[in-house]
Amino acid sequence: MINMIKDESSYSLQQLPSYIVEALRESGYDELTEVQQKTIPLVLEGADLLVQAQTGTGKTAAFALPIIIARNEKPFVNSNVHTLILTPTRELALQVEQFFKRYAKYSPHKIRTVSLIGGVDYPQQRELISAGANTVIATPGRLIDMLENGAISLDSLQTLVIDEADKLLNIGFFDELDVILGQLPKEHQTLLFSATFPEKVAELASRVLSHPKTVTIDNELPTVENIVQRVIETPPSSRRMLLMHLFRTEKWRHVLVFVASRRAATNLAAKLRVAGIRAAEFHGDLTQEERVSALHSFTSQKNQLLIATDIASRGIDFAQVSHVVNFDLPRSPADYIHRIGRTGRAKETGEAISFIDHSTRAHFTLIEKRAQISLSPEQISGFELSEDATARTKGPAPQKGKRKSKKDRLRETAQGCARVHV
Repeated sequence: MINMIKDESSYSLQQLPSYIVEALRESGYDELTEVQQKTIPLVLEGADLLVQAQTGTGKTAAFALPIIIARNEKPFVNSNVHTLILTPTRELALQVEQFFKRYAKYSPHKIRTVSLIGGVDYPQQRELISAGANTVIATPGRLIDMLENGAISLDSLQTLVIDEADKLLNIGFFDELDVILGQLPKEHQTLLFSATFPEKVAELASRVLSHPKTVTIDNELPTVENIVQRVIETPPSSRRMLLMHLFRTEKWRHVLVFVASRRAATNLAAKLRVAGIRAAEFHGDLTQEERVSALHSFTSQKNQLLIATDIASRGIDFAQVSHVVNFDLPRSPADYIHRIGRTGRAKETGEAISFIDHSTRAHFTLIEKRAQISLSPEQISGFELSEDATARTKGPAPQKGKRKSKKDRLRETAQGCARVHV
């Protein structure tokens, strides 16, 4: 078992090379975050590293910046892949690639990046690898396709980054990781980042890390001080109309709405559009082109609402989300914090609203306990929840032995058909 301790080493913005500082200044950086301060010097030492840090703490820059610096300090062959970053989702892979390009804008040595993800033209990705991409950001499935077809070699790899390790394992990439790890050279640096540290992540860490240094940031939960949290009681049948009512009367601007399923996302977005509200859905059943389009239309504020499954709860950097709505509560209490953390970012304020009814009240109590909050439920006029959970009209309970069995019904149907033919 790896002992998770805080490493007290730190780094400041002024200690970074001028070409990095210039790029960071253009991106609006005034100082490094805690995870960046503690992680950068350890990566530059060449140590294997285990970092427990929530989404939104600046962890992408925490590994991207020292990798860019190291590649400028140590000679490398441009045509070889020297860095591999594994991510659980396509969107996170594309986002990490964008950050690398931004931070390496003034790098003396060219950092050539490519994202290897499903849903994108395979020959085009293969061509980029052949042209000399040296930094690969990939989802496991597409990377394995490339490895099996001989389109990419990892023989010269110097650094492996496993990003969002807990999510990678939760969505079933354990076997794929085994295949990829078997293709790596024996000597390389491994950096493992994870928001949580369940048993599966501990097992993976013990296998891939050698005498790792550790950094723990916000060990329990990400901060939500800038988020106003509300819980509103309403019947399930009234949730859509309540969402529309609040959006219009409270003048919400840029809203991320979480639902429980892909079908629910599609249906709710369609009904909102019929009502004149600009909304798009975002879930795993969309093609990659559709997913990119949905994110772009939302981040550019062409669409006011994005109706999403939990694929959007972690890893994607949404800017200026004014409100997060739990239309359906998350299954895991821990996911509640990840969801609402999509707003109130970069020192902005935000608001998070959860809809509950009699059947979900107990689950929300668990969420409150886990998130260490206590909220007073609201009732909105015209959308109230009845006080009595048993007030719904029910028919009489079926009596044992009074209903005909399926076999009896089929026998009667067969007899009836025989009489008709006679």
